[in-house]
Amino acid sequence: MSHTEADLAQLLHTGPFHLALRTAFAVRGLPLQRVQHHLAHRGVKVGVTSLSYWQQGARRPQRPESLKAVRALEEVLQLPGNSLLRLLTEDAAARSEGERPATRSYRSLVEASGSVEELLAELDVPTDGGLHTVGHHERVRIGAGRELVGRESQHVVRAHRNGVDRYLAIHHGDPGCDPSRVAVRAVENCRAGRVRWHAGSGVLVAELLFDARLRAGDTYLFSYGFEDGTAGPSGEYMRGFSFAGGQYALQVRFDEAALPVRCRRFAQASAGAPRGGRAELTLSGRHRTVHLVEQGVRPGILGIDWDWA
Repeated sequence: MSHTEADLAQLLHTGPFHLALRTAFAVRGLPLQRVQHHLAHRGVKVGVTSLSYWQQGARRPQRPESLKAVRALEEVLQLPGNSLLRLLTEDAAARSEGERPATRSYRSLVEASGSVEELLAELDVPTDGGLHTVGHHERVRIGAGRELVGRESQHVVRAHRNGVDRYLAIHHGDPGCDPSRVAVRAVENCRAGRVRWHAGSGVLVAELLFDARLRAGDTYLFSYGFEDGTAGPSGEYMRGFSFAGGQYALQVRFDEAALPVRCRRFAQASAGAPRGGRAELTLSGRHRTVHLVEQGVRPGILGIDWDWA
């Protein structure tokens, strides 16, 4: 994959450090041995292995001599002063494991967490799949019988460890949902893998396989959906967020034969916490939709609920 000056400028603004460094090497066309040579001429000794680890995100420059090398790298790579050092400082607060942002346990976000954990154990995958959200646009459709007909997601994620090649999508049906009849759709840049469900709780977990194996810092865009329509009347839709950061947009579209009389957005710190962040939402007359947009998601729950006549 080729990189441009525009890519480099963007990464120097947003980070992470190691991806900005890797892109700078690529844009300047400098192999690591040549970079080491330029640093030595400036009286800075750093090994090729260390440079490789820094650009992969496997290690971070922290010692005084390493930070001196980063300052020299800004000169060698013809980057703005303190641009790499600033990224190191900004990343440090949010990075406890690779680039993993602040997180909250799944158990605190979902009432059916026991079923989810059971299904994850059956699939033999960790709860933290190595990805966090950069952007997520979700569309929910409510049918003429007031039921959740389906939902679609366009998802942009970033890997916070190497080797990630899949995403686990979790569907929580409304009361009465038959997860064995819920269909999984892999729409763009992914394909459906294993699917498991728990009949009693209406929970389904679907494995979405990527077309590439990601390295830490890589982003990936994919789309998928679920076709449901198996449960009774729906009165809300919510999503739990384990990680902080990223943008989330939720749109709910109602059938013209079943329009709610009132819609509200809400937020919760956890599944058992009281709902706050209330705001009335106006139903679009022509498109029969309501939506919310959250620019910087915090760990917790966001959703929209509505009242029927």
